[in-house]
Amino acid sequence: MSTRPSSLVIWLAAARPKTLPAAVAPVLVGSALAWRDGAFIGFAALGCLVFALLIQVGTNFANDYYDFVQGADTAERVGPKRAVAAGWVSPPVMKRAMIAVFALAFGAGLSLLPHGGWPLLVVGVASIVCGVAYTGGPYPLGYHGLGDLFVFLFFGLVAVCATYFVQVGTVTLSAGLVATGVGLLAANILVVNNYRDVETDAKAGKRTLVVRWGRRSARWQFGLSHALALAVPVAVVAIEGTGLWLPALVVPLVLAPVALRQMADLRRMTAPADLILLLGRTGRYVAMYAVLLSAWILASR
Repeated sequence: MSTRPSSLVIWLAAARPKTLPAAVAPVLVGSALAWRDGAFIGFAALGCLVFALLIQVGTNFANDYYDFVQGADTAERVGPKRAVAAGWVSPPVMKRAMIAVFALAFGAGLSLLPHGGWPLLVVGVASIVCGVAYTGGPYPLGYHGLGDLFVFLFFGLVAVCATYFVQVGTVTLSAGLVATGVGLLAANILVVNNYRDVETDAKAGKRTLVVRWGRRSARWQFGLSHALALAVPVAVVAIEGTGLWLPALVVPLVLAPVALRQMADLRRMTAPADLILLLGRTGRYVAMYAVLLSAWILASR
C-alpha cells in the first residue's frame, strides 16, 4: 500500500508542472514581439501570464476530475497517479478547486479589459469554456480527437495573439506565425502524453488522434510540428522583408539536434517510464524554443 503524499505535493502534482511551459511560452513570445514593435506594457504582459497559468492549471484540474468521472483514469493507467483516481482528493473537492481556479482566471482576465476591450472578454470566456470542455461536458474535446486542435489554438494562436493584441492593439501576420510555432510545440506535449496512454484511452473510449490513427501517425505529427516550428524565424524574415537571415537561422540550428533526438526517442520508446521522461523533456523544449525565439525577436528590433 503506497503512502499518501502531503497535501502540498498532491496539489502541486495535480497542477501538472510539466505542462506549464505551454502556458508561459506564448506570453513570453507575444510580449517579446510587442517589445520589438515598441508597444510593450509590463502590467498587461503580467496579467496575460497569470491568466494563461490559471487556465492551464484549471484545465488540468478539470482533466483530473472528468477523466475519473468518464472512466479514463483507472488502475490500468500507466502515467503518473492522478489525485482523484488515487483517492487523494474527492471528486467534489477537485471540482470546486477547478471552479475556483477558473474564477481566478476570469478575474485576471477582467484586469486586461482596459487594454484590449470586449474582444478579450470573448477570449477569456472561450478559454474557460474550452478548458472545461476539453474532458467534460456533453462533447468532451479530448475524447473526440480534438484535444490537439484545442491546445494548438488556445496555447498557440489565441495566447500569443491575445498577448500581442493587449499591448499593441492589433494582430499582425508575424504574430500569427510565431503563434503557430508555439502552438505546434505545445500540442507535441499532448502527443507524447496520448502516445503513452493509447491502450488505456482506447479501452475508456477516449478517441485521441493516437487512438484513431495509431502511433506511427503520432510520430509523423510530432516530427512535422518540430519542423514547422523551427522554420518560423526564417518565415518571419521572409514575409517582413527585414532583419538578418543569419540570426534567424540560430533558432533552428540550435534546437534542431534536440528535436531530432526527441523524434528518435519517441520512435524507439515503449516503456511508460521512458515516455514520462520524454514528456518532461518535451515541455522543457517548448520553454527553450520560447526563450530562443524571444531572444531573436528582441535582437531583431
